[in-house]
Amino acid sequence: MTALFEPCTLRDVTIPNRVWMPPMCQYSAAPEGPETGAPNDWHFAHYAARATGGTGLIIVEATAVSPEGRISPYDLGIWNDTQVEAFRRITRFLAAQGTVPAIQLAHAGRKASTDRPWKGGAPVGPDAHGWDSVAPSPIAFDDRHPVPAELTADQIADVVGQFAAAARRALAAGFEIAEIHGAHGYLINEFLSPHSNHRTDAYGGSYENRTRFALEVVDAVREVWPQDKPLFFRVSATEWLDEGGWTADDTVRFAADLRAHGVDLLDVSSGGNASGVRIPTGPGYQVPFAARVKQETTLPVAAVGLITDVEQAEKILANGEADAVLLGRELLRNPSWARLAARELGGEVRVPDQYHRSV
Repeated sequence: MTALFEPCTLRDVTIPNRVWMPPMCQYSAAPEGPETGAPNDWHFAHYAARATGGTGLIIVEATAVSPEGRISPYDLGIWNDTQVEAFRRITRFLAAQGTVPAIQLAHAGRKASTDRPWKGGAPVGPDAHGWDSVAPSPIAFDDRHPVPAELTADQIADVVGQFAAAARRALAAGFEIAEIHGAHGYLINEFLSPHSNHRTDAYGGSYENRTRFALEVVDAVREVWPQDKPLFFRVSATEWLDEGGWTADDTVRFAADLRAHGVDLLDVSSGGNASGVRIPTGPGYQVPFAARVKQETTLPVAAVGLITDVEQAEKILANGEADAVLLGRELLRNPSWARLAARELGGEVRVPDQYHRSV
């Protein structure tokens, strides 16, 4: 059996292969009204196509735990029962195709309340469905973003509770795996990094203090998330700063802490919390960070970042650099990548009955 098409079992959930889809925002939900934040026909068609294409695990895009936690007014949310019911349509279909449905729970922090990327992505105000952002410290992400309000200790506790409530709703919506978004400069990442966290209380300063909020969220989600279902965490392994930021060394140390708090897999990305940095991109450019975590800890990892080629993906797994690969833009370009990879490698992937005459 090829490495790409070997099943992966975490707790009591078995994922049929190692070809996984990472969270990618679609900015396509209603910004106001009773359907605010709820998935619609676009989301169903988007995720259904990748499931019929053989993808083993689909992580639904960053889904906000509160209205103020959205990146944009057009993002998905899971703070009410209307959203839960809308998600059930998607999770039922994905499961029927043999794909494991997962969801990323998120809070955008100081990078919240922005327009859709194809509209420029600039911050928006109340006249465009926007709101005031919050963060660990009153430090703007860049010159375009407003200065966020600093969260009080009571407000931090409220956000922790919002993550737990969102996890309960995700379970009711039919998701088998939850992922906590701790990367890309959003709220949890902002607390982790000394670049964005200048607090002097129990949530700032030392490594232990800066990781406190993240671990409180993990503990709160793990408490309500069933013990037989996996919990993932997405991290930015480095901020690509010469000094003053979160580093790969921090990530390795943090991975061990996450493991001790009940996280089952680390989804390893990078960047997003510091503006204007130069990131040396290229095929598989983030894989070494995942490989290091896998080598130096006991926590399983998933690799992401310009993984496009079948041979490249197979080699990452066969070499033990990661336990799974997350294909982002490549799955946008080719929803059936997994089926084509199985044909090339001689692996097995579920094919919908309707497709048997053409494969």
